[in-house]
Amino acid sequence: MEAQSVLKQALCYHCGDELNLSKITYDEKEFCCIGCRNVYQFLYENNMCNYYAYNDNPGSRIAELGHFEYLDEPAIARQLIDYTDKENTIVTFYIPAIHCSSCIWLLEHLYKIDRAIFNSRIDFLKKEVTISFKHQQISLRKLVEILAGIGYEPLISLQDVVKEKSNSVNKSLILKIAVAGFCMGNVMLFAFPEYFGLSELEKNFQHLFGWLNLAFCIPVTFYCARDYFKSAITSLKHGMVNLDTPLALIIAVLFIRTAIAAIFNTSSFADTLTGLVFLLLMGKWVKQRTYHHISFDRDYRSYFPIAINVLKEGKEKPTSINEIQVGDRLLIRNGELIPADSILLKGEAWLDMGFVTGESEPQQKVLGEIVYAGGRQMGEAIELEVVKPASQSYLTGLWNKENYKTNSKTTNFNDSVAKVFTIVVFVIAFASAGYWYYFNDTLKAWSAFTSVIIVACPCVIALSTPFTLSAILSVFDKKDFYVKNTETVEQLATFNTIVFDKTGTLTSTEQANIYFSGTLNEHEETLVASLLYQSSHPLSRQVLKTLKVNKILETEHYEEVPGKGLKAIVDGIEVFVGSKRMMPFSIDSRENGGVHIVINNEYKGCYSVEQQWRKNLSQLISKLQYKFKLALLSGDTNKDEQYLKLIFGEHIQMLFNQSPHEKLNAIKQKQFHGEKVMMLGDGLNDAGALKQSDFGIAVTDNINNFTPGCDAILKGDSLHYLPNFIQLGKDGLKTIKICFAIALIYNCVGLFFAVQGTLYPLVAAVLMPISTITIISFTSVATRYFARKNNLI
Repeated sequence: MEAQSVLKQALCYHCGDELNLSKITYDEKEFCCIGCRNVYQFLYENNMCNYYAYNDNPGSRIAELGHFEYLDEPAIARQLIDYTDKENTIVTFYIPAIHCSSCIWLLEHLYKIDRAIFNSRIDFLKKEVTISFKHQQISLRKLVEILAGIGYEPLISLQDVVKEKSNSVNKSLILKIAVAGFCMGNVMLFAFPEYFGLSELEKNFQHLFGWLNLAFCIPVTFYCARDYFKSAITSLKHGMVNLDTPLALIIAVLFIRTAIAAIFNTSSFADTLTGLVFLLLMGKWVKQRTYHHISFDRDYRSYFPIAINVLKEGKEKPTSINEIQVGDRLLIRNGELIPADSILLKGEAWLDMGFVTGESEPQQKVLGEIVYAGGRQMGEAIELEVVKPASQSYLTGLWNKENYKTNSKTTNFNDSVAKVFTIVVFVIAFASAGYWYYFNDTLKAWSAFTSVIIVACPCVIALSTPFTLSAILSVFDKKDFYVKNTETVEQLATFNTIVFDKTGTLTSTEQANIYFSGTLNEHEETLVASLLYQSSHPLSRQVLKTLKVNKILETEHYEEVPGKGLKAIVDGIEVFVGSKRMMPFSIDSRENGGVHIVINNEYKGCYSVEQQWRKNLSQLISKLQYKFKLALLSGDTNKDEQYLKLIFGEHIQMLFNQSPHEKLNAIKQKQFHGEKVMMLGDGLNDAGALKQSDFGIAVTDNINNFTPGCDAILKGDSLHYLPNFIQLGKDGLKTIKICFAIALIYNCVGLFFAVQGTLYPLVAAVLMPISTITIISFTSVATRYFARKNNLI
């Protein structure tokens, strides 16, 4: 203890480097340089010394601060900033010094250093920090100087930043796979003589081969597999056990056994160790590669409509988001999200930037001002010119970060199995060791303990889940069903209630029969069309198609009330369009529903809209009603109630004339009674209900303005595939469970030998790759089989 104390005193309290003769003392602690002393003093004065409670010597030696005057240049700052408005700025920095839990703690408490910093989030794996701050109180240069002053200087290179953001391949993971594969190949070559029987000549080299195998295992264990050790340690610090915990233990035990084998010239486990790490890393790469292949589509589709109106030669053309190019002119109507950073060219922009900043108060933008992706237009239609593609906007990264999500994280199958699996493995391992130790066979006790840990490898589970769920995601995407992530796929197997919206969900927004009862002259039709032109509501779009007008008039004081209608001053005349509840006076009309028109306080008539039901609707409901409890929430009138009862049945719950708030409360009521709810809506008046539900699906035909509170996006034409999607999700979870059962069979065979202390390295080396190949082959075949069975390929 005394020697350890002396050693600790000989190291810098902040960075852990050795103290030189000119050591510096502050607060009875010693530092290697003034920089480390200054950082400690700064943290001490701000009551932030908890930084040192998470790790011993967590910091790094502070280099001489660089010159950051270039950050005062607006042109350079704009290229680094993700988002900015009149008050707030958001920026993301790559910080190489991030390496431990202390780093996370300190960087997430930057607000204690400067109150102008109101939020900071860490991406530990990417070593990135996203900081939100008030730029009127602190400049970008000052922010960087603060980070550098506490030992976390950002690596700022515009070329590197753009390259990093556009590159979907994890080069570090590829390098680890290459190292692990190289080492595994060489270890296998040295192990072949043992596999097929050693000759006298080869026995002379056995000891040498053992040391060479150990040399190859060192980089595999301490470089290639270090992320598993980090993950296991982090989970244990938080009182949790994840799937990486037994994996890390197995890798450690394999390395120890390999080292002992090299020292005592016995059979080595090097081939098992290198093969295990190589296969685990390959599984991670396949998951990452599959995810990145479809992640861009899922990122922007999860936030934006699948298409947006682009103006070409004065005409609207629906264009896919990924086809939007710099210089395109966009038409954004009320309630629609802006898909790419743009410049305002026409109209009055009042933007709700709540998705980006968390503040929902609308911000006004003037002509020529930049408008950031993620803003929701809250007024009349505006025209924008794209200055940055959707893939490079700040908003596309928010979907996976889910900083808007308030729901507690659901536990997936892997997490639920990991804890039980680990406990069972430890019990068997210690029981085997105790049994042989009781009979005074210490060698067999040690051999049985390590063999059980080695053979009961959960790598099969770690591989089967990403292979299966990633394959299912790709099948979904091909059928225009865009699910948020692999964890969400598992939720498809959990709900028991499906709630439908009617307009835009059960009915198509593209086709409808429209009749007008009343009189409108040519000028009045132009007034109505000019008002409807501003809205993205399906009914507005359908009525607008019937009005053949040559021009759109200017609108002022535009207002759209969800579930009611529109009003504005068009060409100096007050115009109301919508339901009876929206009208300025009581209307005596036979039509309770429909789109009523009031111009200059004079009732002009009503557009009756006969919605076209989606194809195969009856077959869809008949397939679902035997497996799930169904319900209908509609903001429309009950004019179609009798027809819907023929489809759904007499006893289904149907609520009409529902406001968005009432829909939300209806979902909460069902959840209160223990129901797991899937909600399908068009994303307009259903935003709150979609987000509140356990699995929210926004249904869209062409252009829509749904919120990111949903879990999936479904193209309207693919609605009839809904039972197939649900079943494939359940089949995917079934596949993972079958893989687990197969793994148990292999483990039981291996454990039979392991508990006896007779498991030879050759047996482990054969069992592990065979089980892994079996699982990977099974997941590929099973996923394809279930996809074909459900008519999805």
